[in-house]
Amino acid sequence: MKDLVIIGCGGFGREVADVVDAINEVELRWRTVGFVDDDPRDVDLDRVHRRGSTILGTLTGSAPFARGTHYVVAIGHGPTRERVAGRALEIGLTAATLVHPYASIGANVTIGAGSVICSHVDVGADSTIGSHVHLDRATQVGHDSILADYTTVHPAAVISGSCRTGTASELGTNCTL
Repeated sequence: MKDLVIIGCGGFGREVADVVDAINEVELRWRTVGFVDDDPRDVDLDRVHRRGSTILGTLTGSAPFARGTHYVVAIGHGPTRERVAGRALEIGLTAATLVHPYASIGANVTIGAGSVICSHVDVGADSTIGSHVHLDRATQVGHDSILADYTTVHPAAVISGSCRTGTASELGTNCTL
């Protein structure tokens, strides 16, 4: 099993932990070491502890990591995710790519490092998912689409075939492109 740190303990961070749990139910691949958050809210700290996990500290100093520990940035804001991913790389962490076992990934799909694909996502054939992209629950990405790095797609959004997003684009819940 590979060690994994989830950066960000807010709502999406805990959803990422659920994705990891689902992956591990199929095949033990990840050991979640804990969460890292530079400014956690009290309510999120409580929810992390209720799920039996811990806050390891901050990415900027107090959390000790073995070089090569895997990470995923579970922060919804693309430009912030880009900055944090850069910092994680600087300190020697390795980006993990997480795909929920209930996601459907078509033929010849490329998924970049650090991306998270949640439950019931459908990615059509020959699509490209950039690095550190978040595809939240029940999103659909049509064939031949290209989602640029740090794109965030919220639940139930539908992206038709042959569409493109720019870097750090954000598509809201139920939007259609």
